[in-house]
Amino acid sequence: MKKKVHNFTVLIEKDEDGYYVGSVPSLRGCHTQGKTIDELLKHIKEAIELCLEVEKEVPKEQFIGLQQVKVRV
Repeated sequence: MKKKVHNFTVLIEKDEDGYYVGSVPSLRGCHTQGKTIDELLKHIKEAIELCLEVEKEVPKEQFIGLQQVKVRV
């Protein structure tokens, strides 16, 4: 049986140690890290596959956008 291709939004940040950290908002607990973007993308694909094995169904995702908010502290 041919597998269907799904697209997921990945939020990527860089931590204070210089690692790239990726998370998939539509999959609870789906996050990982890598020293480079390429390494992170390899790891996040593996993490998505593992999360989908547990979830048993692909959630519908509707990416709206990102917004930065300034806060004085």
